[in-house]
Amino acid sequence: MSGFPWLTILIFLPLLGAAAIFAVKDASVRLVALGITVANLLISLPLWWLFDASSDQMQFVESARWIPPLFIYYKLGLDGISLPLVIMTTILMPLCVLISWRAIETRVRSFMAMLLIMECAMIGVFCALDFVLFYVFWEAMLIPMYLLIGIWGGPNRLYAAIKFFLYTFAGSVLLLVAIMVLYFQGGHTFDVLALSQQTYGLGLQIWLFVSFFVAFAVKIPMFPFHTWLPDAHVEAPTAGSVILASVLLKMGTYGFLRFSLPMLPDASRLLTPLMVILSIVAIIYGAYMALAQADLKKLIAYSSVSHMGFVTLGLFMFNIQGIEGAVMQMVNHGITTGGLFLCVGMIYERTHSRQIADNIGLTKPMPRYATFLVIFALSSLGLPGTNSFVGEFLVLVGTFLWSKIAAALASLGIILAAAYLLWMIQRVAFGVPAAHLLPKLHDCSPREMATLVPLVVLIFWIGLFPNPILSRMHTSVEKVIARVMPASQEETAASHRQNSLSARPALSANLEGTSDREAPLPPHFATIPTKEQQP
Repeated sequence: MSGFPWLTILIFLPLLGAAAIFAVKDASVRLVALGITVANLLISLPLWWLFDASSDQMQFVESARWIPPLFIYYKLGLDGISLPLVIMTTILMPLCVLISWRAIETRVRSFMAMLLIMECAMIGVFCALDFVLFYVFWEAMLIPMYLLIGIWGGPNRLYAAIKFFLYTFAGSVLLLVAIMVLYFQGGHTFDVLALSQQTYGLGLQIWLFVSFFVAFAVKIPMFPFHTWLPDAHVEAPTAGSVILASVLLKMGTYGFLRFSLPMLPDASRLLTPLMVILSIVAIIYGAYMALAQADLKKLIAYSSVSHMGFVTLGLFMFNIQGIEGAVMQMVNHGITTGGLFLCVGMIYERTHSRQIADNIGLTKPMPRYATFLVIFALSSLGLPGTNSFVGEFLVLVGTFLWSKIAAALASLGIILAAAYLLWMIQRVAFGVPAAHLLPKLHDCSPREMATLVPLVVLIFWIGLFPNPILSRMHTSVEKVIARVMPASQEETAASHRQNSLSARPALSANLEGTSDREAPLPPHFATIPTKEQQP
């Protein structure tokens, strides 16, 4: 290894913390878990400023021999796609510890250890550059999440935990088969970057794409592999729901972007119409199902199916707007939906019910709580000025460039999101609360405020200033597009060069006070046809 091992520390510090938890006194368990997750967050933040946004190469790379006879390496690295997801994970984990401070009263030591083991595995998935290492982290997530649901979940926790495990494990088996095929077809290597540069026949690509698709679609989950998600969310403890919605679902879309698109470009292009159809069905179906829910957690769970449909839709547009919007939406969904699940967990601690009918009229007894709930709901429906608007707008722009009909159908998801979220706000925030519940409806405590405020700050920071994230992912996304659509990338590059040549006279004209009508389009929109180019 060369340089400071940032990623190794990020991955294994939580694992060491999980071991340390079993060596401390009971009264210190929560403090140790919080300290470890905060320390990991502080370690991850320098990566944001040390990252070179102009490079499309992996950065902070660490490599060491692991199993030399099979050419298996311990290899880690980050690019502009995985960096925001790692930072998001380290931000959410301290919040999961805080929300569990009073909610978890039994087996607290084991619960906190499971959270830290989950953090180790999740960060490892986003950093792994060796397929075997990736698969180890991918599978390592299943056991702690299974235990979080099965031990600390609701009345039907065993059913939900077993269903979650069977669905995800079945997909993982096909993923392992695809990895082995790539090993033998790609020159006996598990190196992700090397396999991404190989060329495979179309027939093999299709079979590999189907194997990857099942594994990643179950994890997202895409329609029709989504049925495990509502059960898992309803039965999981609040921290489990936050991790599940905010991070675990992103593993599937990350897999498509990291493996399916660059390794299987021909199959990805061939099967794009199928992916678009499934994505639009998920968007509309998830939104309609959310409209029918009386349980707050189920409503948010089905809204996740709808919102993740926007992510998969953007990924398969193969243009800069669509893919950047999809990555942005992966981050935004983690922040916004995580905040909504935190709000549900807080009200459940007070009323011991997730039914909307049992949690109405909270504005007067709990004004701070109602304010947070409204902010998260408005962000989820894509209100301009919030983070979700940026991601969904870019996805729709990318979709419009691919098909106006697809963009129109996907827009229905935003309309339906406004319907079910505003209806939920009308019932939960306003109205008259039940008299027997008033003594329990105390407003947010300082600990709960500390849990929600960081997410609200991120909602408005990303919504108003998205460029820091977009600029870091831009070159990495362009590299993926160049692999999937080489001809399109050449045209885009030519357009960029032409704009660069015309920029000097346009700038001179602007400085002299003349009209700027001939100034070039921004790079992000250089591929949008002008009025003269449109048919």
